[in-house]
Amino acid sequence: MKAKGLSKAQRADIITTLPQAVIETILCHLTIDEAARTSILSRAWRYKWTTIPELEFSPYVVNIPTRGEPVDWWKHVSHAEYYKRKKEIRCKLFYAIHQVLLLRQGPVHEFTLIMDAHQTCFEIDQIILHLSRNHTVKKLAFYFYDIDNAYGPPLSFFSLRHLTDLDLESCYINHKPIFIGFDSLTSLSLSNIRISKETLLHLLSNCPSLKRFCLFLFDNDFLGDEKPSIMESFRCLPAIERLKTWGFIIPSLVQASVPGELPALLIHLKYICVKQAYFVDAYGLPFLAASTKCCPNLEKIKLVIANDWDEESVVVEECSHKLEEYSDVWLEHLNELEIEYFTNYKPEMEFVKFILARSPNLKKVILMTFMVPDDEKLMMLRVLLHAPRPAHASPVEFVVKKC
Repeated sequence: MKAKGLSKAQRADIITTLPQAVIETILCHLTIDEAARTSILSRAWRYKWTTIPELEFSPYVVNIPTRGEPVDWWKHVSHAEYYKRKKEIRCKLFYAIHQVLLLRQGPVHEFTLIMDAHQTCFEIDQIILHLSRNHTVKKLAFYFYDIDNAYGPPLSFFSLRHLTDLDLESCYINHKPIFIGFDSLTSLSLSNIRISKETLLHLLSNCPSLKRFCLFLFDNDFLGDEKPSIMESFRCLPAIERLKTWGFIIPSLVQASVPGELPALLIHLKYICVKQAYFVDAYGLPFLAASTKCCPNLEKIKLVIANDWDEESVVVEECSHKLEEYSDVWLEHLNELEIEYFTNYKPEMEFVKFILARSPNLKKVILMTFMVPDDEKLMMLRVLLHAPRPAHASPVEFVVKKC
């Protein structure tokens, strides 16, 4: 019997017969404007894009250069023309967002907005209010550009009780008295946020399920004179598993700490990453040593060392003396240490030896060197191979390569 094949029309439109969930997954990989254009394919496709659960908006959606116009058009126009065009793009973007939300035929689970927002922006307030009333948003990301005039979310923002992932950049948050937390939040990222110590600690302590936390603030991002200490911050993160921060905030955390203060154990923390880490001041090593003492179950440490330090600013102090206070640190579960922009500066080397001596199951040390001559690399490896290790420790693989 001859098998009956699909007709030409059926073969051409086979994608339409896919399950709705599969079609939504495909459309989620398109930009929102590309997904909307699928409505012209056929009558069956007219509203399929209105059910995709992930929405992302940015100026690019409404600022596609016309034919013959350079991508970097802002470099070729006057200031007056630039701000006029910028205002037009902003208006078109909000119009597009409202049109999409108006035509929605399904829930919004993920919402991302990338734009230049001002401190008071009622258009964004309305969007948040709509999401809080009509959708169970689980992942929300606001990437704004202007920290000097940071956008402050309205009260309705704190009604998004189903959030599991929250990513904020260049926002102003100061709602402690009425904020009761995000019970389901498991991932939080705060970058260039204007916030007070009191509000930050209140926010963290009211997110009991938080497992991943990224904190990228500058010292002057804190409102007021008070800064949270290392231990105050750690006490608010009892369930944390992955922690990322950077060196610009570390001096504030260390200066606010009380010498000899008992650490708050982060028994679930398995991964810590510090970007722009400084070893040349009085704060980098104490922070890292205190962090390792608080996290006995760490599995990986990753450091990206800042290479923009000035030799005149180096604090001349014995590194071993700084680390003596943490001689009782024991990292039984640590299996990998990775350091980028390693320069073989003494404090860096002392920290690596500190970890080697306290990690019996360490398997790999990755050092991505920066401006280290080959002959110096050989000497560096000899030092590390002969560095003290715990009794019956596992052999360590040292990987040294250029950044």
